[in-house]
Amino acid sequence: MLPLSLLDRVKYIVERQFVKGALFQLLVVGIGIGLISLIGGLLVWPGADSFQDLGDAVWWAFLRLTDPGYLGDDEGDWRRLVSTMLTVTGYVVFMGTLVAILTRSLIAKMTDLERGLTPVTLRNHVVVLGWTSRTVPILQELLASSGRVKRFLERHATKRLRLVVLSDEVTSAQTLSLRNERDIGRRARQIVLRSGTPLQPEALHRVACLDAAAVIVPSSSHGPDSLVTSDVGTVKALLSMTSQAQYLHAKLPYVVAEIEDIRKQAVVERAYPGPLEVIASDAMISRLLVQTLLHPGLSEVLNELLTARFGNDIFVRSGDIASGQTLGEFAQNCPDAVVLGLLERAGNGWNVMLNAPSDTRITDEDRIIVMARDYDDTHPMEPGETRGRARLELVERHAGKRLPVRQSGPRHRVLILGWNRRVPALLAEMARYPNHTYEVDLVSILPVEMRENEIARYLPAESEVSHRQLMADFAVEEELRRVDPAGYDAIFLLSSDRLSTGEEADARTMMGYLQLQEVLASVEDPPQVVMELSDPDNETLLVTNQNETLVSSMILSHILAQVALRRELRVVLDELFTPGGAEIMMRSPDEFELPAGADFAAFEKTAGARGETALGVFRAKQDEDGRWLEMNPGRDTRLNLQPGDQLVVMGTA
Repeated sequence: MLPLSLLDRVKYIVERQFVKGALFQLLVVGIGIGLISLIGGLLVWPGADSFQDLGDAVWWAFLRLTDPGYLGDDEGDWRRLVSTMLTVTGYVVFMGTLVAILTRSLIAKMTDLERGLTPVTLRNHVVVLGWTSRTVPILQELLASSGRVKRFLERHATKRLRLVVLSDEVTSAQTLSLRNERDIGRRARQIVLRSGTPLQPEALHRVACLDAAAVIVPSSSHGPDSLVTSDVGTVKALLSMTSQAQYLHAKLPYVVAEIEDIRKQAVVERAYPGPLEVIASDAMISRLLVQTLLHPGLSEVLNELLTARFGNDIFVRSGDIASGQTLGEFAQNCPDAVVLGLLERAGNGWNVMLNAPSDTRITDEDRIIVMARDYDDTHPMEPGETRGRARLELVERHAGKRLPVRQSGPRHRVLILGWNRRVPALLAEMARYPNHTYEVDLVSILPVEMRENEIARYLPAESEVSHRQLMADFAVEEELRRVDPAGYDAIFLLSSDRLSTGEEADARTMMGYLQLQEVLASVEDPPQVVMELSDPDNETLLVTNQNETLVSSMILSHILAQVALRRELRVVLDELFTPGGAEIMMRSPDEFELPAGADFAAFEKTAGARGETALGVFRAKQDEDGRWLEMNPGRDTRLNLQPGDQLVVMGTA
């Protein structure tokens, strides 16, 4: 190794000082200015009568270095030459370097502030850990749920909803996108962005997780072969919060965590001893897809109840608003809502009683399950209230009148086009229905061995769901025709999770849908087609889409946000979309003895007498607004049933 020269050593020392920050940079510049002033003073001091000592000469040089206004006061050629050199050097060193250091330091400081590295000082706020495809829809849901948010704020004794988002890196593009999103707009100022990942304990401290009223952990995307999956990151974040709470002797916040694999639920619950609700995305979407398969047309109901775009939603109200009343009496006082049932306290959990008898008595500890368009519609009328609402007649619903659930099948030949991580969970969900048999063909360009291995790790060997792997590209018409899609009862078009973005995945799915339309154009009785999309903005691109569509990211975002605001909602959804118990289904009007010109009130009474809950009407033809479904119409609304129309009810299997 060659020895370093003196100049190299000096450069190294100067460089090490400059990287320490603006203060040390100014110190180096100050030393440089002092040396230049000393040299200038030494050059003019010998033989000069105007300087009493060297200090006066150095001061003279310093003044010329820092202020060019002194340049005209000097006399003598030598002094003028030195003064000119000092003034020019001052422009470069004193003015240029000093201003550059200060400007760069200020810009760096502003950049750090914009990156969101300062810990927040909020309490009882809502934290979203991660900027993913779920984040913006979750924020929209939280800001749009005014009634639920008001109740949420009352429970936590705070006046204003504040949202904090932890993102890998905060950018101005994120702030701009929030301002341009519907349901956010100017309310973007209520959202605070902070940099970091949930894997970093200091990042969790930066968003004040332990002081939050609720923490939402959405699933993040990762490579198909990555060992650090979203579920691994979720467990690490929960462990970090638990460790911080133990160290600071603080109370653990309420967490709503999304996981991709329901088999990891026990691990997640073990990692976090605090209040926790786990939403398994693979199980949830698989349940909805199978329910749509069993009840054709159900996707319209799901899109209304499980998104905040329009129509009705499911609310859970505290029993203290109707303590001592029966469910039937409470329903009489809520003319703009449909009472679905009751949550009854059972130890540390809840007993879900959907389609409960109308004479069921409500207590303070119970929770009332209601379907309505707005949170205010779930509040019962006060005695003597006459604000445009009329008290309803009592609808009697009795227990013990469980009728067979009308489902398609019981044999199903299903074609699945595309592959994602939820396919094994989808097959496992099919296997949970013992009275149905499935023959499933899976079409994908991915290797058959890889797909079989993933299914084998998820599906029990003794499963009654038979499946066959086919190698084909469903986006190519010739290969799709060879599969013969017309020979199946139902076709699922799944959004791939192996492409870099949801837009790319949806583009391929929509291309496959258009190819499928072309292949099935001449089929008289085409199979049921259910399409899954990732990006809600792509749903409206297919103007010719007359099949069923589920936007998985939007549904999961809605569930995460609403469960964060009302924890009990999760058990309601589990009961409603799993085998057995209550199910939403389509009924033929012929099954009901409805009078001519019947209104929704008459339908409600007839359904109640059968032990069911009337929800709405599914039309065979779209109305003038382009909708197939009319949920929770006014009680005096005429049904005007046409051939092919179906009645939407909630029955008990």
